[in-house]
Amino acid sequence: MFEDIGKLILRLNIGILMLFHGIFKIIDGINGVSGLIEGMGLPAWISYGVFLGEVLAPIMLIIGFRVKIASILIIFTMLMAIFALTSGNIFILNEKSGGWIVELQGLYLFGALAIMFLGSGRFALDIKMKKSK
Repeated sequence: MFEDIGKLILRLNIGILMLFHGIFKIIDGINGVSGLIEGMGLPAWISYGVFLGEVLAPIMLIIGFRVKIASILIIFTMLMAIFALTSGNIFILNEKSGGWIVELQGLYLFGALAIMFLGSGRFALDIKMKKSK
């Protein structure tokens, strides 16, 4: 049971904190993301994918629905963000804090990776749906 509580905490942590980024983009727009995407030489419409990784996937994690798919969406979103922010040079330290330049993105990336391997746990919509069948 404690393992399931740990999985729930991890899902809620990654899901809720990532959702805040998505809500910000819903309210404020995705012009910043579009600029980064275009700077990578990709078409601007790809930046709408941020809504999958920062709104849909976090909601899926929070409720425990298809968490492996949600995790993959977040992992892909974070890989794109890391590459866009660093142009592939990820081995840089932040001059202000001394931390990894993509520390926040790394936390989301590895948190989602852990969820992908661990699964949703007992406290999830997927489990409830399986029991009702």
